[in-house]
Amino acid sequence: MALSLPSFGVGWWTPALAVLLLLAGCNPVYVARAGWAQAQILSSRVPLTEVMTDPEVSPEVRAKLRLVRDARSFALEELGFQNVGDSYTTLASLESDTLAMVLSAAYRDRLASRSWWFPVAGRVPYRAYFSLEAAERARDGLEEEGFDTYLRPTAAFSTLGWFADPLYSTLLRLDEVGLVETVLHELAHNHLYLPGHGRFNESYATFVGHVAAGEFFCRRRGGGMDTVKCGRARDRWSDARKVSRFVGELEKSLRALYAREDLELDGILLRRDELYREAWGAFRDEVQPGLGASTYGYLAAEPLNNATFLARVLYFHRLDEFDRIWREWDGDFSSFMAWIRDEAPRLDEPFLILGD
Repeated sequence: MALSLPSFGVGWWTPALAVLLLLAGCNPVYVARAGWAQAQILSSRVPLTEVMTDPEVSPEVRAKLRLVRDARSFALEELGFQNVGDSYTTLASLESDTLAMVLSAAYRDRLASRSWWFPVAGRVPYRAYFSLEAAERARDGLEEEGFDTYLRPTAAFSTLGWFADPLYSTLLRLDEVGLVETVLHELAHNHLYLPGHGRFNESYATFVGHVAAGEFFCRRRGGGMDTVKCGRARDRWSDARKVSRFVGELEKSLRALYAREDLELDGILLRRDELYREAWGAFRDEVQPGLGASTYGYLAAEPLNNATFLARVLYFHRLDEFDRIWREWDGDFSSFMAWIRDEAPRLDEPFLILGD
């Protein structure tokens, strides 16, 4: 995900924060707390090369760090990622398994997210907290206002190329393919980020993370089309597109329901809950058994409402169209990345780059 607030390095955090307070239309206490938390986290950064040569580090961790280093170089040198800078050249160790808590909210009577405005990122449909207590207070306040809410942990985010994002220790619990996908997803935000277009930014990054991971495992030296990791990366991209189709169809059904004029709000909400139950039952019975390398169990793990659903849809919109368009480039992912970075910002609605 792209965090809604840039992180700050120790030493120049205070003046940078002062500028943000002048620019931001958000709570200055929130900005201060988030900036301070990030300053503390980033003070733990250690170069990957130093960690990889530490005899106290396990062989498994060293292997994953080398994989991150190689994936970053591949993205920069072979796939044409821009604005990478020094991101993912350091490791930041965290004391817990959670980097931050992410809060989403949505209107109960329509599929529309509550959004927040931040410098650089523009309007985004989520807000990050480094304190569980603060996140829960914010969630409770939104629920009192009548919003559906969704509070979840995250293990990674991007500062959109403004600063050198570290590899967070929380990511090392992922398997090798998932780790590379996540790093490339976050670097995709560095390559292209369109303020105010959260769904495009995250779905585009989902596409890039999966496809670039496939390119890495299937094309790099030591990889190949017949390797297990290449096959797994491709299966995971196929799974993501199946999930995209599923949530796309459910979204159409929900929007049709909210457009009905023959039902009062209570009737619409009752039917909405029925739709969610029916759809996720179908997901478990029909979609999950057909997945090749993923389960996506988290999709149905939380109580379903408009906030939880929109948080899922955010990452899975029109993935088949992304796949179709880049294949028209005859597998030249580098040229495709350059084209989408040039063309998408020209459009008022960036999804038009995929066609009507």
